[in-house]
Amino acid sequence: MTPAIDVHAHVLLLAVEQAVEGAPGLAAARELDARRNGPEALETSGAMIRERFPKLVDVKARLAAMDEAGVDVQLVSPSPSHYHYWAGEDLARTVWELANTGTAEHCAQAPERLYGLGLVPLQHPALVVEALEHAMDQGLRGVEISSHAPGLELSDPAYEPFWTRAEELGALVFLHPFGCTLDERLDRWYLSNTVGQPAENAVALSHLIFSGVLDRHPGLKIIAAHGGGYLPTHIGRSDHAWRARTDTRGCAHPPSSYLRRLWFDSLVHDPAVLRHLIAAAGPGRVLLGSDYPFDMGTGDPLGALRDAGLPEPEFLAIAGGNAAALLNLSLPITEEE
Repeated sequence: MTPAIDVHAHVLLLAVEQAVEGAPGLAAARELDARRNGPEALETSGAMIRERFPKLVDVKARLAAMDEAGVDVQLVSPSPSHYHYWAGEDLARTVWELANTGTAEHCAQAPERLYGLGLVPLQHPALVVEALEHAMDQGLRGVEISSHAPGLELSDPAYEPFWTRAEELGALVFLHPFGCTLDERLDRWYLSNTVGQPAENAVALSHLIFSGVLDRHPGLKIIAAHGGGYLPTHIGRSDHAWRARTDTRGCAHPPSSYLRRLWFDSLVHDPAVLRHLIAAAGPGRVLLGSDYPFDMGTGDPLGALRDAGLPEPEFLAIAGGNAAALLNLSLPITEEE
């Protein structure tokens, strides 16, 4: 059968964190992170990272976990904690170079099973094309970005060269939020993640849709983490606004139509929501995702997919067929006996 391909998995790169340690701006960024998340969430997350550290850095541990989960291939992206969008130009260059080379080196230890994504400095739009090209030069398949940079939305005209070059290169752009601008309103009960991440996804995707980015760049290969957050399940409200109000007409077609130009991972933690996502985006636009190895992910992504009760062709497409086509992978397909 078609190999299982997980497009949402992370690697922790110690060289990146060592490079930023003590840099001007880091303390302020950590203070902001603490305010947004709250002390209990930071303490719990720290313990979780320490427990799962080997899975984040050791390829043998990664492959063993993949084997246990029945996953044949992972698309590996840097931990979103490596974005460091507060960094100035020189430090940002160091971050993206270390992230890109580090991810490539990690994946090169198992080249038939691990493919990688790099980083770009969204806080410096003039540098993102150079960083994207650097990532592709390392043999990576694209880059991972957050939902916004300080003072900049993904719809900002400053990013047009990035979208143009990503489309030209056929680069994957993995949209994975980190942090939430709702700040202290979400500083208890891990709302910064459970509410904040789906909200950030919905806002970022809406900027890309309503601004016409997807009209101008129809060949973009954007994968939205966490099933695209709240947007696919509430896209009807966006369609209504597009029809009812002239100030929403930055895109040429109803917003719901653009969901079928994007890709989404399957990590939504609810079979009914997953079925709704598939109905909204189409079964050819959903990919297997685990958020390996974090606690907000799943250790059994195929099991979560089975729980949705999908027809077998849809199950096989989402489990690996769609990702194989998107990644242009020539993977062996074995017939069941």
